[in-house]
Amino acid sequence: MGIRSTVGAATMLVLVVFTTVITTATETARSFHASIAWQTWALGGMSLGLAGALLTAGALADAFGRRRVFVISSVALAVSTALGAASPSMLVFVAARILQGAAGAGVVASGLGLIGHAFPPGPSRAHATGIWGAMLAGGIAIGPILGAGLAAAFGWRSAYGLEALGAAVLAGAGHKLLPESRGKARPRRIDPPGALTMLIAMACLTAGLTSGRSGWTSPTTVILLAAGLAALAAFAWIEVVRPDPMLDLGLLRRPLFLVSIGGAAVTGLATVALMSYAPTLIEQGLHRSAPAAGGILAVWSVTSMLVAMQAHRLPARVDARGRLIAGLLLSASGSAALTGLAIQSSWWRLVPGLLLAGIGSGPANAALARLAVESVPRASMALGGGANNTARYLGSALGIALLVAVVASGGAGQAGLIHGWNRAALLAALLNVAGAILAAACRER
Repeated sequence: MGIRSTVGAATMLVLVVFTTVITTATETARSFHASIAWQTWALGGMSLGLAGALLTAGALADAFGRRRVFVISSVALAVSTALGAASPSMLVFVAARILQGAAGAGVVASGLGLIGHAFPPGPSRAHATGIWGAMLAGGIAIGPILGAGLAAAFGWRSAYGLEALGAAVLAGAGHKLLPESRGKARPRRIDPPGALTMLIAMACLTAGLTSGRSGWTSPTTVILLAAGLAALAAFAWIEVVRPDPMLDLGLLRRPLFLVSIGGAAVTGLATVALMSYAPTLIEQGLHRSAPAAGGILAVWSVTSMLVAMQAHRLPARVDARGRLIAGLLLSASGSAALTGLAIQSSWWRLVPGLLLAGIGSGPANAALARLAVESVPRASMALGGGANNTARYLGSALGIALLVAVVASGGAGQAGLIHGWNRAALLAALLNVAGAILAAACRER
């Protein structure tokens, strides 16, 4: 195993852990006699950890060593996933999911930094980031199927136990096979106030968006969102006044950096959110089983993986921005093709849209990984990966909350669910088109 395969396998595992809960959450909640609200937190817990820790994890990796953070995070992923498998209560399980997100953040951010350092700009980096994007999609494909299959055969705990073992193996592989790299010869000073306020901001915003699915006017939702916005404002002020900030806000004047985080946010807001809700449509609207839902969704994720692996074959004159724009437009076409469902529709009606969306997600994911490391200085490539993926997961949290509200507006029962899905898929298509237009307009002056 080399850098590409080790980092790619770890990225895939993080996404497998992330998506396993899609098809096991109902059984997990039932085993603890937990409410729908607890099930919602089980679904959103890892997103909370990821969004809260990605930027800080990237900064730590650049400062203290990307391999070091990769290995420590892989060990933490193994421990937290094992805790999830052995959870005695739903509270402990949700806490384990949050810890899995924080550990996964370290793996993803440091992994992109390792790739950016090892492969110079050009075909080799395009190939490496294409593989990274493919592994992202592969994890999304495997997680729901693995979770549903193992849960049916051995119970829901078995999936997390197997994933914990995989994380431990990858920690050992990373320690043995990956070269160390960092942003500067001497580690720069850490920015504790910036790291703390960013962690609070992302955690509160993600938690608020998750809570909002059950009611936007509840005191908990309002307090969480207000606290998140206040912490975000405090973070911005701290980064402006500190001589050595965690995130140089001057990066926001770089058009390519804006394309990187904006494109990632739109991908999460539109495509990731829509595909996260698709199993609900398939199970409750089209009356298929949870394993079948995972298999149908794999039409999108496997297509995305296969296309991303071939993204490096595109002509070199098509830069990362162009590939992202093409990916967003293809994703928009796929989302549009997922509209028009009726009560009598078969699951086969979803296949053309899922294929198109997968063809779009492939080059988009590869381009976003490349933009993440090329839009920032070489000393901050893990931070760039952290910022990019923070935008993706915060966007998905917002997108899922938005799509739940849109679907609910369709009315009650099977007919209402399908009508609401049609509206949500159309909204996802429009968001992807808007993202493509903004990416095209945001050019170097």
